[in-house]
Amino acid sequence: MVSISLITTVSFYDDQGALPVGLRFIVQAIAAFIVVWGVGLNISSMPVPGLGSFLLESWFAGPVSVLFLLWMTNLYNFMDGMDGFAGGMTTVGFGFLAYFGWRAGHPFLLLVAALVSVSALGFLLHNFPPARIFMGDVGSIPIGFTAGTLALLGVRDGLFDIWVPILIFSPFILDATVTVFRRAWKRKRIWQAHREHYYQRMVLSGWSHRRTVLAEYVVMIGCGCLAVLYHGATDRWRLVILGLWMSIFVCLARAVSLLENHVENRGR
Repeated sequence: MVSISLITTVSFYDDQGALPVGLRFIVQAIAAFIVVWGVGLNISSMPVPGLGSFLLESWFAGPVSVLFLLWMTNLYNFMDGMDGFAGGMTTVGFGFLAYFGWRAGHPFLLLVAALVSVSALGFLLHNFPPARIFMGDVGSIPIGFTAGTLALLGVRDGLFDIWVPILIFSPFILDATVTVFRRAWKRKRIWQAHREHYYQRMVLSGWSHRRTVLAEYVVMIGCGCLAVLYHGATDRWRLVILGLWMSIFVCLARAVSLLENHVENRGR
């Protein structure tokens, strides 16, 4: 409660007038430290299908968990750049987390995730393009932080391993991560606003916001279904599922590049 209050308060004031990046990051880090060391939620092991699960030393598990929380918090903000996009990911992503909470008989995860999912659905009715209301930092940042926290809770309580929430939220995780690394490689300021995410590139290539977000919904639901399959699969099949998942995103990334090239060539 303290962590989410800190995150929400700073995000609210940031919406009123841009706060320094350093101040926002410090508050987010404090909130993450409270969750990881105060509540005891962390990633204690890293499962690698086919090779087993590798235990993380306590001195390493804590920082990794904090970084995971910070990244989930900020990537949600990075990806909240198109009507209906973050609202859809919240509805679908937390809906699947609620399913895992129900399946494992974990009332807290079920209740919190279901409430967030249903609330996001109500929001989405007015945020679907063309949007009449918007999420803003005060919406996207606390939701990202909550997604990361519930993921750590599920891992700690043995409901699923870390790959399950990664699969569920991978439409945001992979797009944001690849884009940030690409911009860093080009020595661009990663914290500045830009239009280089894959979903933004689709819109710039001629897809409407509505068509793009509907395509993203299909990807979100597909990733959630892969998470369900992964959770119930044997170790060998988990490796196959992760391989299929990565192949799908490689193909999708390539499709966006081909779309851009087609538009560029047509404009010559």
